[in-house]
Amino acid sequence: MNARNEVVSFVKAYVRDLKPYSTARDEFSGRAEVFLDANESPYESEVNRYPDPRQEDLKTAIAALKGVNRERIFVGNGSDEAIDLLTRIIETGAGVTITPPTYGMYRVAAASQGVSVLEAPLTTDFLLDYEAIQGASEAGSRLLFLCSPNNPVGNQLSLSQIERALEVFNGVVVVDEAYIDFASGPSATDLLEKNDRLVVIQTFSKAWGMAGARLGVAFANPGLVAALNKVKLPYNVNTLTQRYVLEQLQSPAVILRQVAEITSERARVAQELGRLPRVVEVLPSEANFILFRVDDPRALFERLRREGIIIRDRSRELYCNGCLRMTIGTKDDNDRTLSTIVRWARGE
Repeated sequence: MNARNEVVSFVKAYVRDLKPYSTARDEFSGRAEVFLDANESPYESEVNRYPDPRQEDLKTAIAALKGVNRERIFVGNGSDEAIDLLTRIIETGAGVTITPPTYGMYRVAAASQGVSVLEAPLTTDFLLDYEAIQGASEAGSRLLFLCSPNNPVGNQLSLSQIERALEVFNGVVVVDEAYIDFASGPSATDLLEKNDRLVVIQTFSKAWGMAGARLGVAFANPGLVAALNKVKLPYNVNTLTQRYVLEQLQSPAVILRQVAEITSERARVAQELGRLPRVVEVLPSEANFILFRVDDPRALFERLRREGIIIRDRSRELYCNGCLRMTIGTKDDNDRTLSTIVRWARGE
């Protein structure tokens, strides 16, 4: 059995045999001038026609941007759609493995499908525990979610660490790279050609500043992409989002400049936090946020809230006792937040 067929074997049998819903646009190819096939309104506006269900132009642009073949691209309504669909198509009876502390949506998506969730916690240094991952695989898990850079910690997995996870886990390994644009290390997409059990998820919500547009991408084996396309909603990415994202992809230099500003601010904020009394630890970050530990996280959180500044209290997450997570904003946002933290730390 070749690797591609092996991956498809991890998908539910009825999904493998499923004939997807065929839209009017799916049944047509070529150039059309009169559209009388989909019972749409004939009165022209920006949105009187259904969107492209296959997102052809968008996939072409993303393929060029990311250096990944079009057949390996699934486009979804935010990266959460890809996460949800992966938990939906995994073989019946198989479990999902998460590596806390990690993004909470993996657990929610699995639970909403009635899929059991196994935990393979990170080490206290926030590294992968390969023995725990192998144990989850031996217990029947067939879908492993890795968050890199990690949310809420901020550290990035190396390609060798991801390859090691693929070696010990007998199933599909999903690397969620929502924050990859802020990281110094390479993307796991570099491993796609030689690892057919690898899925890499990215989003346009963070670095590209399009959280409100809701567009996420999964890069995977073409057989797995086909399975995801079978179960997605027919028109899962609306026309306005497709057009807007295509327009924004024409100006990558603007995004590169903004990312550079955020990473520079990240370094400055980390340095300033590290100098303060009551700040116990500032964890290294490869994302657009910083996780830092203080002696009284709730008190600082409430102080910031009273002054109209909202950050996240992550102190309940595994190994994150005393930790708050601060997104890197504009210089003015960061200065205002730091000023409040300084005053709190000095007892003012």
